[in-house]
Amino acid sequence: MSLQEKIDQASHWVLAYYSVKSIQDPHAEITRHKDFFENLEVAGRIYISEQGINGQMSGTREAAQKYMDWMHSREEYADQVFKIHPWSAQAFERMTVKYRESLLGTDEAVNFDAVAPHVSPAEWRRMLEERDDNTILIDVRNKYEWDVGHFEGSELPDCDTFRDFPKYIEELKDRVDPKKAKVMMCCTGGIRCEFFSPMMRERGFENVYQLEGGIINYGLQEGNEHWDGKLFVFDDRMVVPISDDEANCIGQCHQCGTSSDHYYNCANMDCNHLFLSCQKCLAELKGCCKEECTEAARVRPFEHQNPHKPFRRKHVYAKEDPRSASFGE
Repeated sequence: MSLQEKIDQASHWVLAYYSVKSIQDPHAEITRHKDFFENLEVAGRIYISEQGINGQMSGTREAAQKYMDWMHSREEYADQVFKIHPWSAQAFERMTVKYRESLLGTDEAVNFDAVAPHVSPAEWRRMLEERDDNTILIDVRNKYEWDVGHFEGSELPDCDTFRDFPKYIEELKDRVDPKKAKVMMCCTGGIRCEFFSPMMRERGFENVYQLEGGIINYGLQEGNEHWDGKLFVFDDRMVVPISDDEANCIGQCHQCGTSSDHYYNCANMDCNHLFLSCQKCLAELKGCCKEECTEAARVRPFEHQNPHKPFRRKHVYAKEDPRSASFGE
């Protein structure tokens, strides 16, 4: 069965999209979205600011189509691109539409006129196959995303937050000639490259290219050629293949090092750390990430652990998913 046939037959669609274009009144746009969603079976997280929109959502096939049709009916979003994955249920707990001063949490003003050229998945694949020693493939995601899957030969910046990326650029300039190096940049859905590629170009890197639509789009268009492992996503699916092609597992249990791409939240409610684990180590530590956590005051029962759905603490998620607050989508 083709991907399009699976999309057509799925009960739910998971949508990933972004728009980096100025919004004069983001709060009015938030109200428009909330009003539109009022009677639709949708769930997700949509952030809106003066910089644009960053959205991940799921809904019944009919509801998701209505939302895309509504966006495309508006002049400013007539060409909006949505990446669609078929699924069997809602991939989020609830629908959240909120204001974010910066879509990606960076303090630096971004000159979006300096965004690097977008490279189609087919061209990206060609560039991967023809890369030489002067080409640098940069993956601007978090380490926990990288650990379960990444492009062969890619480099992960040593950054804990977005604020660290300018420092990484300066360190990179000590290793390579920014005027001669070819920089290929990728992330999950594309929006991180919209912010980071201008930073690189304004700091002297002249040949910067970003993967159009991110890793999600590459998987949909080109399969997993030159990709190793799976893809971390910021919803209840957590780790998925990037395509219908057979996907290998490159993740490792953080305790014993055996193969695993199952993420868990530590059962210690005051830790809640996200970690990879095999079933054996998970059982031995009763769902905790380390021995000390097993003796903590507030530990969830081990049977509550589910590798396919993150455990939610309301007092944390009421603020924001902690996984998306770092160097993430």
